[in-house]
Amino acid sequence: MRLKEAAGWNQTEQDWRNLLALAPEGCFGIDCDGALVATSAAVCYGRALAWIGMVLTAPEYRGRGFARRLMDRTLAFLEAQGVEWIKLDATDMGRPLYLRLGFEEEGPVERWCLARVEDPPAVHLPPARVEDVAAWDGEVFGANRAAVLAQVAVETAAVPGEGYALGRPGTKAAYFGPCVCRSAEAARTLLEWFLARHAGESVFWDLLPGNTAALSLARAFGFEPRRRLVRMSLSKAPEAGPFRHNDAAVFAIAGFEYG
Repeated sequence: MRLKEAAGWNQTEQDWRNLLALAPEGCFGIDCDGALVATSAAVCYGRALAWIGMVLTAPEYRGRGFARRLMDRTLAFLEAQGVEWIKLDATDMGRPLYLRLGFEEEGPVERWCLARVEDPPAVHLPPARVEDVAAWDGEVFGANRAAVLAQVAVETAAVPGEGYALGRPGTKAAYFGPCVCRSAEAARTLLEWFLARHAGESVFWDLLPGNTAALSLARAFGFEPRRRLVRMSLSKAPEAGPFRHNDAAVFAIAGFEYG
């Protein structure tokens, strides 16, 4: 949490525990001077995909090559698992390192923020059952992330047959996502449901700006852009074909550490 706070990120202690529960063998750290000073974590979605996140170094220990050492270790671990594709969402600080490691840029991913939820409409929706949405979510995301959805789901809702959304708390703002929908109308309903549960709070929403319907919704509800990262990918499996996914149905990602 000390490393996370120094970076100004939104994760809670439970978010760290979720990563350790999901990927105990894929979480790495460097101990220096008796303290944890750098971390990385990789969550595998079967062999199809792994997502790297939480690449952090304490400010006073930067410039010593710790991030490079952790990334080398993480990539070696994923190669041993036979993972076909590896992705991450890169900050400006991390991007040069990832380029040197062979990652290629796919496109931007943005964090939008609503400073305070004011007078949300009352919206009541049935909860989303992970087992009900997992198959379609896998087609959209490109890999089976049912285990991640089940682990991080604190608040859930579904528009039956049209889409679902999850939400969870953060140290700086409530977090909306993931949200996967067949239509912008369903995404609007799910966003209204989430805002109704967080009146008076701040909300973070990470989206792919290539989904113009998601951008329009964010602006319509008063969200403003806060951060821009770059989604990057790497494949070390010669037999791996193109990674197929449908970003047009992704109205909110699951988080920079999950994709």
